[in-house]
Amino acid sequence: METTRHYVATVYVVNDGATALHHHDRLDMWLPPGGHVERDELPHVAARREVREELGLPVELVGAAGPFDTDTVESIPDPQHFLLEDINVHADGGVSHQHVDFVYYGRVPRRGIEPADGEQAAEDWEWLTPEAIDATSDRLKPDVEAMAREAIRTVGRR
Repeated sequence: METTRHYVATVYVVNDGATALHHHDRLDMWLPPGGHVERDELPHVAARREVREELGLPVELVGAAGPFDTDTVESIPDPQHFLLEDINVHADGGVSHQHVDFVYYGRVPRRGIEPADGEQAAEDWEWLTPEAIDATSDRLKPDVEAMAREAIRTVGRR
């Protein structure tokens, strides 16, 4: 079975000790902003675009970029995590669709969410502090919970 892979970018955005998550109806899970990297787009640019579209907020990505800027090369922000995610898993154990996910952490200037037309409604998003994550961890996949907590710690330190 051939596996189709798509590149995606995800951002755990943080403001004042909380991160924004929403329930993704089709996938039936809680997720941060993110989506597919377009054909001629770099992953960190896709990450910023997705936050702008889904939350209506500018985001400052938190991550190192290499020191190798010259006339012919440009350092781009490192993702916090680089994941291979199974999307379509079949009964026989085969996987026909995967996402190669560039996961970033980012800082946004406020919590007011104003999604672009066609995006998930603002009231579908929740800002979760570590305490709120504790209270709702049964709704979150373990990797989402762990990265949400790590993003809050990481962005809070910088």
